Amino acid sequence: MEITFGAFRLDLAARQLFRDGAEIHLSPKAFELLRVLVESRPRALSKAELQEHLWPATFVTESNLPMLVAELRRVLDDRPKNPRFLRTVHGFGYAFCGPTMTDAVRPAAGAPSYWVICEGREIALNPGANVVGRDADAAVRLDRPTVSRRHARIVVAPDGVWLEDLGSKNGTRLRGSRIDGRARMADADEVQVGSVRFTVRMPGASGSTQTASGQ
Repeated sequence: MEITFGAFRLDLAARQLFRDGAEIHLSPKAFELLRVLVESRPRALSKAELQEHLWPATFVTESNLPMLVAELRRVLDDRPKNPRFLRTVHGFGYAFCGPTMTDAVRPAAGAPSYWVICEGREIALNPGANVVGRDADAAVRLDRPTVSRRHARIVVAPDGVWLEDLGSKNGTRLRGSRIDGRARMADADEVQVGSVRFTVRMPGASGSTQTASGQ
């Protein structure tokens, strides 16, 4: 089974983690920690439960688990104070908090080919322009104070899928970089509008990282 979250793909059978198609090295224990947290989502696991799973019947120092969590956060570019994937449950343990998609829930034939995953929601994208913002009629409505009413748009066109900023106050970021004009998107790209992050899925589509201002 494969599980996708953000720009990452976790292949449980092959015990591999990929980002944008490139394999990322993880120590065996860090991979196992990620696996058990993802498979247990959204349940928080106690430190004692995780230690028993990772080091059964073995005495280890309390620092071992935080070191593995730190390794995962470095690889996933996650921040403890503003987590996208790994949430610290203070005084208890850890939980996986990011939206995910597994092979079993990918769209079947006839279902939308493109969609947004945001805070556990799946929002279908239609051919043409899909406005992202706080407006009630926005295709991807994000009712947050850091998001402009018409913040950005995702354009599903014959030549690919494009992201455009609409002169927003707080900017639009694609793969961590602020865009000016429009940028071509690829499957599993992460977008940030204001303080809100979401992932765009388009299995089978090809894309590049090139931008084209004013096009």
